[in-house]
Amino acid sequence: MTERPVLYLVVCAAGPAEHIDELVDLLIADGWQVCMIVSPTAAPWLDRQALQDKTGYLVRVEWRMPGDPEPHPPADVVVAAPVTFNTVTKWALGINDTLALGVLNESLGAGLPIIAFPHVKAELGAHPAYAGHLEVLRAAGVVVAGGKPLNGPERWSVVVEALRSTRRS
Repeated sequence: MTERPVLYLVVCAAGPAEHIDELVDLLIADGWQVCMIVSPTAAPWLDRQALQDKTGYLVRVEWRMPGDPEPHPPADVVVAAPVTFNTVTKWALGINDTLALGVLNESLGAGLPIIAFPHVKAELGAHPAYAGHLEVLRAAGVVVAGGKPLNGPERWSVVVEALRSTRRS
């Protein structure tokens, strides 16, 4: 029996985060071990205990103390869904002021496969810096999924399909 691959799921405070449990169910059913890292703003929106029970791993929001063991196994792939304007901007600039950003920055530096699913208001998406920040991330190897919004009953199918495509490549 082979070990299931480890997926770090970085969740930011955008509307679809309220339904992240649906994505976790799909990812587990698709054969992933899911380890969640949640932005401080998104954390109060979620039932972290229920998600921890579902995944078997601590839902992380804050940095661990020096000397504390790492609560998650090493990642094989990272998914940022939903990822906000704020996170895209800080990530592209290398800002590391939350655990979620720290994980994204370290994963990028480690060369891990990363798929990002931005979910931003049209007004923020039209900000002159936004397209450039997405391009910085793409140039660094991040797959920035576009197109289908993360709304409605099929919101997470785009994430699962992107991961399946990555596994086939």
